[in-house]
Amino acid sequence: MSRKGIEQSSRDDGRGLSRRLTRYGDDKFARFLREAFLESTGLTRSSFDRPVVGIASTASDFNPCHATAPQLVDAIRRGVTMAGGLPFTFPTISIHESFAYPSSLLLRNLLAMDTEEMLRALPLDAVVMVGGCDKTIPAQIMGAVSAGVPALVAPVGPMLAGWNRGERLGACTDCRRLWAAHRAGTIDAAALDEARGQLIPTHGTCMVMGTASTMACLAETLGFVLPGGSTIPAVHAERLRFAEATGRRAVEMAEPGAPPASELVTRASLRNAVTVLQSLGGSTNAVVHLAAMAGRAGIALDLDELDRIGRETPVLVDLKPIGTGFMEDFHRAGALPALMRVLGAALDSSVITATGLPLGDVLSAWPDWIDDRVIRRLDNPVAPGEALAILRGSLAPDGAVLKRAAASGPLLQHEAPALVFEGLDDLAARIDDPALEVTPDHVLVLRGAGPIGAGMPEAGSIPIPAKLARAGVKDMVRISDARMSGTAYGTVILHVAPEAAAGGPIALVQNGDRIRLDTAARRLDLLVSDSELSRRRANFQPPPVPDRGYARLHAMHVLQADRGCDFDFLVSPRIGSS
Repeated sequence: MSRKGIEQSSRDDGRGLSRRLTRYGDDKFARFLREAFLESTGLTRSSFDRPVVGIASTASDFNPCHATAPQLVDAIRRGVTMAGGLPFTFPTISIHESFAYPSSLLLRNLLAMDTEEMLRALPLDAVVMVGGCDKTIPAQIMGAVSAGVPALVAPVGPMLAGWNRGERLGACTDCRRLWAAHRAGTIDAAALDEARGQLIPTHGTCMVMGTASTMACLAETLGFVLPGGSTIPAVHAERLRFAEATGRRAVEMAEPGAPPASELVTRASLRNAVTVLQSLGGSTNAVVHLAAMAGRAGIALDLDELDRIGRETPVLVDLKPIGTGFMEDFHRAGALPALMRVLGAALDSSVITATGLPLGDVLSAWPDWIDDRVIRRLDNPVAPGEALAILRGSLAPDGAVLKRAAASGPLLQHEAPALVFEGLDDLAARIDDPALEVTPDHVLVLRGAGPIGAGMPEAGSIPIPAKLARAGVKDMVRISDARMSGTAYGTVILHVAPEAAAGGPIALVQNGDRIRLDTAARRLDLLVSDSELSRRRANFQPPPVPDRGYARLHAMHVLQADRGCDFDFLVSPRIGSS
């Protein structure tokens, strides 16, 4: 039976436990049986007519960032009960960047499907989704938008910063910086090991403006997180109070007429999210996730508009990897609503927030104190603009992303020969080979690492070849169809579309080909004649499709990076006419 047929045959006209009754052919019996099982859990019949709030938990021993999720769930349950609702916690799969093989993004769509199908199947009137590490929050929002359920997000929150020998450290920008220093021979194994114990000193997500922090802030901007909730440190008591308030608010959203998640993702709210993303100097991964969430709502994310907003929007938050601070500093400085108030007229103040009130009302009521050393004034930005830039050209016809504000200025205009790596195994085998013929001017190209080719891992921040790193080289132009961590930095060009596995021009690059990066003109070009490229294209062979399971489904249906790497059968059919 088709999805439409299943939906038409389901009963979703009830409320609470009368919603989505199991199909036995007798709805009264279905309700009777459901209540009998609930009584077996110790619930009394007096609770059966309350609004039902689901709590989707991504707690997992394989997700250290979510170690506080059980405490958050308890606080949310308390809030739901206090407000007269009936809370039900249920699990979904959990994704952690460092514990997912071969790549966490490969599983984002699976979590989105898991979330969507649970929201469609369970008798709930609203849902609170507990997530944090990188791909969980966008996946949950994607699922909720498609399921059409009133939804809130309760992020687990960021870690606190660590200290080592008087230096403040934070995952994972400093993980990468220290590892690069170790590869270059400037710190030894003992010093690296000593620092490692302070890089991740508490529970929570990375405390820099990486993907987890970026997506929590964008979820708040879109209206899925109560005001100020995206920045509260994971281990603060305030995080539990926020969770309780989220549970209470969810009961209000369980009433008939509450807007479903799909109504929060609009063109106006997406423009606000892009503006906030640029002002945060946020993760390049957010471009992929925003495109996917927009697609679920029937909207095509306009990458050219994203670039245009970046040119007009200064980076205002002084956080690593572009700045110097950490998420706890951002929270103490006034949190996200304070930043949004500084942005002022650049945002649409009429969009609805998680409180149910327009953004303008929320910002006018927010405390007016701001630490402008962290949340900068418009006339004193961390960077004047262009945090994230969209490049196009003969090497990236459908676009590529550069974190311009984290790149080396002299390399932003660069022309040099290519040095090509054929996938991750080739990169690992040759990058530190002393015989590698490479100079600091070379453009390093990694291909076969896109969404079809390899699940699009965070491999785009190609290591500086060991012999150059030891000689003091800290940055090179690097190009790939992969992603990189939001905590990373450097002149790294990502998400090249179409990818190599889809036959994009990056598949045709050969060692020695000249590549020109012209960031000012937003161009990325392969300086090879059309006739030569046609000759090479005739010999192109796509990689084999996996023979079974989810990997096969992914390879056959995943869209390219410019469309969010969602599955073609999950994007809203409205997107073609929007």
